[in-house]
Amino acid sequence: MPPSAPHPVLTSTRRSASMPAADVAWMLAAFAVVLIMFPGLSLFYGGMAGTKNALNMMMMCMSTLATVSVVYVLFGHGIVVGDSIGGIIGNPSGFWGFLGIYEDPGEPMVSDPFWFAFYILFAAITVAIVASAAVGRMKFSAWLVFSLVWVTLVYLPLGHWVFGGGWMREHLDFHDYAGGTAVHMASGMGALALAFVLGPRRNTQMRPHSLPLVLVGVAMLWMGWIGFNAGTAGGANFLAQYVTLTTLLAGSTGMIGFCLVERLRDGRATTLGMCSGVIAGLVGITPAADGVDALGAMALGLAAGAVVAWACTWKTKLGIDETLDAFAVHGIGGIVGSLCVVLFGYAGSPAGIEGILFGGDWSILLAEIAAIGATCGYALVMTFVIAKVLDKLIGLRASDEDEYDGMDLSQHAETAYDAA
Repeated sequence: MPPSAPHPVLTSTRRSASMPAADVAWMLAAFAVVLIMFPGLSLFYGGMAGTKNALNMMMMCMSTLATVSVVYVLFGHGIVVGDSIGGIIGNPSGFWGFLGIYEDPGEPMVSDPFWFAFYILFAAITVAIVASAAVGRMKFSAWLVFSLVWVTLVYLPLGHWVFGGGWMREHLDFHDYAGGTAVHMASGMGALALAFVLGPRRNTQMRPHSLPLVLVGVAMLWMGWIGFNAGTAGGANFLAQYVTLTTLLAGSTGMIGFCLVERLRDGRATTLGMCSGVIAGLVGITPAADGVDALGAMALGLAAGAVVAWACTWKTKLGIDETLDAFAVHGIGGIVGSLCVVLFGYAGSPAGIEGILFGGDWSILLAEIAAIGATCGYALVMTFVIAKVLDKLIGLRASDEDEYDGMDLSQHAETAYDAA
């Protein structure tokens, strides 16, 4: 496998060359559809929550746009792509307040204000996924504080390691196209650690209250994923077209893989399983979208869907109330995708990766495992420490009465459904 090229979006800071107007138009469209992922995720998770917690779940997902935007503008971008300090973090003052980026290029160009806005969405959607672990039992005020601390201490350093000039990018010959590590593994492991600290819900009989909402949310997420992966290509180019195809195929076969496991295990396939399988396939293709061909993308999606379906069952048997399966879908799904690009990599792909199954060098597997281990270990341990410290300082858990009343009413004085 060739040395990992810089991430096409996140290492971009200043673009001095003009671009075709079509590239600018595509990137603006990609931004718009990535933004749709936030209400999409809110509907996906909100539909899986009970009727008393649906609005709270949606609020937690959407609120990350607010908290992360503040952090990212003040110092976050510097930590991710600023001058590296020991390979651990970028210089926080490097882009403080986004000062000095507002020059009009005067020609078709995806300029700095756009790029920085795109970076914010990457960070905010990562934090929003972690919210799934807290449904029905975490104070909303505590979530806001947690999200501020988590993006600062977990996502931003990982973003530097993976996308900026950090030690993983500089010294590990691993491959991550659009965030299988810093986005999906980090959020999955973060959700697991947060759920462990919070403890199980007092009412664990909650069932998905609206599967149609879940399906609508998945449709919006799938559309947003095209913007996420194809927008990472940086323009209306061949790479954007290539990853659009692989993203479509992996989501489709992820659906098949999850439903097959359900059929074999339970005797029937479910709507929730179908939706979860789509997300599993999309998570899996995120690190590999530019490195596998059509058949490889289909195999990857099938594997991600099947393994994630198994992981959901395994997690439940451990007694961990990680309510909406972010650990299984995003954590395990991200790991499967990272390993599959090593196995199924296609030498003729834009990434030029030759998978082990096609005669590639086994050393690429070791590099990928090292990246997976570092990402998962850091996110898991750091999230546990953050949650423990904040629990001692401000208390994370809602009261028994608030939990039984439901987070919608106790935290927001609202209800999702008002029966006349």
